[in-house]
Amino acid sequence: MGSTNSTLSKIPNVEELMQETGFTPAHIVRLYDRFEALDKEKTGHLRPQDFGAINRLAMNPIGDRIIGAFFSPGQETVDFHSFVRILAHFRPADKKRPKDPSMPEPVNSRTSKLKYPPLVFSFISVAFQLYDQDKDGKISRAELLQVLRSMLEMQVTEEQLESIADRTIQEADLDKDDAISFEEFRKSLEKVNIDHKMSIRFLR
Repeated sequence: MGSTNSTLSKIPNVEELMQETGFTPAHIVRLYDRFEALDKEKTGHLRPQDFGAINRLAMNPIGDRIIGAFFSPGQETVDFHSFVRILAHFRPADKKRPKDPSMPEPVNSRTSKLKYPPLVFSFISVAFQLYDQDKDGKISRAELLQVLRSMLEMQVTEEQLESIADRTIQEADLDKDDAISFEEFRKSLEKVNIDHKMSIRFLR
């Protein structure tokens, strides 16, 4: 307990951070330890290359895209508070947590993940960025194929990949412009179990 309190005392505005993200003191301490381990130069900030030390990301076929989602355009580093806020959106929802109507909705709840308009670092905006590499606000067929190739290249043929991409765009593209806009992306996620398919279990 003493060690936990000692670590928490090093983090500015930690109470607000826990309330915003839903992380417990023990979670915050574990994340702080991970952040400190990645911050080799002890600058209080992480660069994209620092995330390469996370084995699961290094081995992930779209690891570079996931890492890139932590950084806004032109941003070169991320501090601890931003690190925690982004991870909170990808944490599986705690279904056992009692609902308190007087408290704000946890950022990792399904409602928050599909919230529109989204926060700058919301789950849905980060997920959209994994596909929208040219930052034009739409996911093109070519961008979708790039992700599919990275994830499924050794498992299916190019013809099958193209078929998956075409079917995905056909189902999500409501305005028929051959691309998936942010709003179309959000609506398509309403149909899937995003907590199961798009969560990062990093606290185990």
